[in-house]
Amino acid sequence: MAINRKVQTLDEFTIQQLREFPLATGELSSLLRDIGLAAKRIHVEVNKAGLVDILGDAGSMNVQGEEVKKLDVFANNQLVGVLRHGISCAGIGSEELDEITVFDDETSNKSKYVCLFDPLDGSSNIDVNVSIGTIFSVFKRVSELGKPAQEEDFLQPGKNQVAAGYIIYGSSTMLVYATRRGINGFTLDQSIGEFTLSHPDIKCPEAGKIYSVNHGNFFQYEEGVKQYITACQKKDSSNGGPYTQRYIGSMVSDVHRNLIKGGIFMYPALKDKPKGKLRLMYECNPFAFILEVGGGVATNGHMRILDIIPTELHQRTAFFTGSRLMMEELATYLNQTEKSVS
Repeated sequence: MAINRKVQTLDEFTIQQLREFPLATGELSSLLRDIGLAAKRIHVEVNKAGLVDILGDAGSMNVQGEEVKKLDVFANNQLVGVLRHGISCAGIGSEELDEITVFDDETSNKSKYVCLFDPLDGSSNIDVNVSIGTIFSVFKRVSELGKPAQEEDFLQPGKNQVAAGYIIYGSSTMLVYATRRGINGFTLDQSIGEFTLSHPDIKCPEAGKIYSVNHGNFFQYEEGVKQYITACQKKDSSNGGPYTQRYIGSMVSDVHRNLIKGGIFMYPALKDKPKGKLRLMYECNPFAFILEVGGGVATNGHMRILDIIPTELHQRTAFFTGSRLMMEELATYLNQTEKSVS
């Protein structure tokens, strides 16, 4: 059978990247390939979830006080397992675990990187067959190499990330990751069992026509957000519109679509959740890094997400991200209301 050599696998792509940097150790590339392996295993279970006893609740609550789905537990275990048995990760932080997990062995202690992840974002949609995903973030350690990783390695501002990405389990399974050099997307080719380069050098359009927000919480949002949403609804051809509202309720799916097509994703703070709901370390930092590499913008409504200095692993925040021009327009509404209050 003829092999199409124009198609690059994830392994081939990362090896090619290494060749361009002769002094690189290859640890980051190895870590990304490990995450790709875990993603393949999760993909298999997601695709047969309706056929086996893996749907539904696992009967416990995670640190966020949310019901843990069985597939969440499986995804978390796969990610922890491949990273623990690899040679490129000193420890992990997971949305599903109370504390960091340090891989305290001779090889892992020499590793330069730690990884944080949301093993299965959008898991409340598992039972209704909606696209879900995995989100991950990679930091370079600040503690001494050769010794076990410390919490300070994980509690770094998002601007210190060296890589971030996500896997979306949808009509096809796709792995997208960003380093400071750019964003690349790989689609799982099930015929060969490999992620293959399908979306090279992804850029976020500077403007778009899509706004993604939960309208059900409209009256709990701050005034500037409500005014911006109302403006989005009133757009017509004379002022850059019309805009279309698209909201899946699975963050990976919503942000992925807007990254590719252009748009804005909003998860504002609520009156009863003034600090916001999304997790800074597991959801917001990774997507903020990805969007900024692609030319987009990400804020909490008042400051750049990547500049926030975290104080705890499970810290929450409001989150707005998307195309640059749309984010700039949103900022004018938020700034207007701040001035009126002051």
